[in-house]
Amino acid sequence: MIFVIIGLLTGCQTNESLMKEDVTLMERSYIQAAESGETDKVLQWIEDGVNINATDDQGRTAILAATHGNQVDTVKALIQAGADINLQANNLDNPFLYAGAEGLLEILKVLIDAGADPTITNRFGGTALIPASEHGYVEVVKELLTRSKVNVNHINDLGWTALMEAIILNNGGEQQQQVIQLLIEHGADVTIPDNKGVTPLEHARNNKFTAIENLLVNAQ
Repeated sequence: MIFVIIGLLTGCQTNESLMKEDVTLMERSYIQAAESGETDKVLQWIEDGVNINATDDQGRTAILAATHGNQVDTVKALIQAGADINLQANNLDNPFLYAGAEGLLEILKVLIDAGADPTITNRFGGTALIPASEHGYVEVVKELLTRSKVNVNHINDLGWTALMEAIILNNGGEQQQQVIQLLIEHGADVTIPDNKGVTPLEHARNNKFTAIENLLVNAQ
């Protein structure tokens, strides 16, 4: 009798394990379909009962995977289906942060329209505006400053604002000048120093970024 009970319990545990494996496989396929932009498949998985906010082993949701693949239509479909756009992966990326950092303007617009939280920070403690400014994504920076409530003077864990990062990690070229002008026009404090007390103006002078230096001087 005892052996029968043990056998039944073992069978139940095996069935539960198989069910969990099936769910995991389904969720993995769903997330992969999102990254590939297979919108019809994604919607079918949702209709079949997959957890819309399921995550893979990197902690990525389907909508983050779709963002990684720059799949605008899939992102839109997932939002309409009720996906949580603010959830963060293991590395603290989420769709809004990634779109800003990688210059994915169309996806960023969709996420702003959907009410993405601009205060959520990445693994460096920065908002989407900071890496967008660093990379010189002029239109992305403009979108963030004009259509979201991102804090233009947020300081990340490295002690840098968007303005600071736009100066010290770049070559001072035309795109950076445009970004810095936009930041200033939208309230960037040009006097906020880095962790060593060096101001944006001092960094611009040290790097011989004359055009940026002039922008900063005129903003003081």
